[in-house]
Amino acid sequence: MAGTNDHGTPDPQVEARSTGPRWYTAECKARILAEYETLDERGKGALLRREGLYSSLSTAWRQQRDEGAQRALAAPAGRPKADLRDREIAKLKAGKARLQADLAKARTVIEVQGKLSALLDQFATDSAPNQDGENTK
Repeated sequence: MAGTNDHGTPDPQVEARSTGPRWYTAECKARILAEYETLDERGKGALLRREGLYSSLSTAWRQQRDEGAQRALAAPAGRPKADLRDREIAKLKAGKARLQADLAKARTVIEVQGKLSALLDQFATDSAPNQDGENTK
């Protein structure tokens, strides 16, 4: 039986509760703080004992929460300003896309001009007078 010695009296040695620091998620901290702030002094003490916390930790969490809220309120409304480098990259990408579209149009025009030229050459050779002086068509 751990906790008693051979004579049946309690062992004064206290066993370690954990092997390292405990980590709390933001949700857990918020839940504990919300409950802590609704309680009276006796209830606050009971909550801290139940959770295995010191009152200084609840004070630190409250300060962290308040500082976070102040930072959020101090932040300017709207989108954050774009970085100059990001703005320049977006401008260059838009220019590249416009030039690629212009190039595609130019290639289409050149292709149509080539086909038109070939067609006109074919008409010219088909309608050229033959050796008898007559048109072939």
